[in-house]
Amino acid sequence: MTTHADLVLRSDDSRGVCTLTLNQSDSFNALSQAMLSALQQHIKDLTQQDDVRVLIIAAKGKAFCAGHDLKEMRTQPSQEYYQQLFKQCASFMMSLQTLSVPVIAKIQGIATAAGCQLVAQCDLAVASSKARFAVSGIKLGLFCSTPSVALSRNLSRKAAFEMLVTGDFISAQNALIKGLVNRVAEPEDLDAAVESLVESILKKPAVALTMGKALFYQQLESGMSNAYEQAAHTMACNMMDPSALEGVQAFIDKRPPNRS
Repeated sequence: MTTHADLVLRSDDSRGVCTLTLNQSDSFNALSQAMLSALQQHIKDLTQQDDVRVLIIAAKGKAFCAGHDLKEMRTQPSQEYYQQLFKQCASFMMSLQTLSVPVIAKIQGIATAAGCQLVAQCDLAVASSKARFAVSGIKLGLFCSTPSVALSRNLSRKAAFEMLVTGDFISAQNALIKGLVNRVAEPEDLDAAVESLVESILKKPAVALTMGKALFYQQLESGMSNAYEQAAHTMACNMMDPSALEGVQAFIDKRPPNRS
């Protein structure tokens, strides 16, 4: 019997970097109910740990993630089942946003439909130059409605809508231009590109990153007046953190900050 541990592999290093690796390459790492449950459990576990600084979501095989498991979806064709499935998926996607640490998607292959949604939902994304992206449900007569939520919050409206109504693939370089990914590297350099981003994040105070991530998404969903109010409150709280006070004093004193 396939277990959660088989579906998603977890590894942690001494710096607080956790990697969750989708491990169903034979099904192109499709987001089956079991895969979603495994991912949800890992995220739940991470919320109970104080030593994690960064989460990387990676995958084994040729595909990063091909979206929902269409074969599984056809075995139970009822609106009740589909609503439950998409609710489960949305809950997992939102958990990435509410997780207190930065989440990086490491994309080595294709990411389609809900797999492309997963890339968009992560805070940051680094892709192999061989990776490709699409929200291709429309080609089956199914508009990728749930992926559109994350996609439209990453790309410009017209770029997102074009992907949604054509279902066509875009290259990693086009994904970079459109804002779906942050960095593109040759396949042999993908690990190094992700590590460079991780190292930069780890040099920053954890408290500031936690506050900043929460505020970043809250203000995006607010009107400008509310956004400024939330931002001002967050900055005031952040300034009272010892690491921020030390950082400001170090700038004034023209010396490196003492982070010990």
